[in-house]
Amino acid sequence: MTRISRRRPRALTLLAAAGLLLAACSATDTTAGTGEDAVTPDPGTGHLHGLGVDPADGTVYAAGHHGVFRLEDGTATRVADRYQDTMGFTVTGPSTFLASGHPAPAESGSRPAHLGLLRSTDAGRTWKTLSAEGQADFHSLEEAGEVLYGFDSLSEKVWASTDQGRTWTRRAAIPALDLAARPGSATTVWAATGTGLSRSDDGARTFRPVSRAPGLVAVEEPEPGRLLALTPDGRVVAGDGGRTWTEQGRLPGDGRATVLTAVTAQRLLAADSTDTVYESVDGGRTWMLIHRPQTDSRHPQSYTPGGYMVSVVGPQGSSRDIERG
Repeated sequence: MTRISRRRPRALTLLAAAGLLLAACSATDTTAGTGEDAVTPDPGTGHLHGLGVDPADGTVYAAGHHGVFRLEDGTATRVADRYQDTMGFTVTGPSTFLASGHPAPAESGSRPAHLGLLRSTDAGRTWKTLSAEGQADFHSLEEAGEVLYGFDSLSEKVWASTDQGRTWTRRAAIPALDLAARPGSATTVWAATGTGLSRSDDGARTFRPVSRAPGLVAVEEPEPGRLLALTPDGRVVAGDGGRTWTEQGRLPGDGRATVLTAVTAQRLLAADSTDTVYESVDGGRTWMLIHRPQTDSRHPQSYTPGGYMVSVVGPQGSSRDIERG
């Protein structure tokens, strides 16, 4: 088992994690941005809520407080000039994304504050509202075959849909920061809670704590029974069905871990509270920088070119105590 050392009290660490991840944060078509949402100076991505790879062309996408962005050659380009706060972001197929969130500043007052479930079939250029507009704010969305799970921060419950998100049933209440599930075993759902991990074997109707799990802010199940997760201080841990845990590596940089996406068991994407994005191709043992925000960002947002910077971070790295932004 991996013990995660902290210099702050455990309750304060959970409060900081929950505050960062839970804040900021009828079919209706919304069209691509026309430039009227534009903000000067450009605010960049803002706090990042999700990462994914479009299987249509291999492009990495990041969803944040100020829109959805393509990450290419070190540059973050806002899709459709849209500033919609995009949460619960997940890629479900070629050019097909699911998300939730809040309206762009230019739409304030003309749309509900909580957008419910959104779907895009053109890589984020346009979005359709599928359900729960004004009723749900999904901070995590997880597709598991024919079942879609979402953690709604308003009801603080896991919702489940068996018709691709058109209708929902509300299930267990749990303080989830992230959910994990997979096709073939859709009744098994994992919930990272900041102080640990919980497991459901009945389709999120009930959860029970996983003993000896470290505090986790994000969790993925890229292969049956194999978990990959992030601790608040950026350690990447692997779990064998939650029974045993081994430390794989750690994110470089000075921020606290916030987002983890397992494209495969070896290819991982992660972000931290500085809105920096990393990629690993060896299961989290080493990480490459693929996007770093600039303090004086303008559109498009980028870091100094010249190739990826490779950071090798092993499991023996010293612990850090970084305040969340």
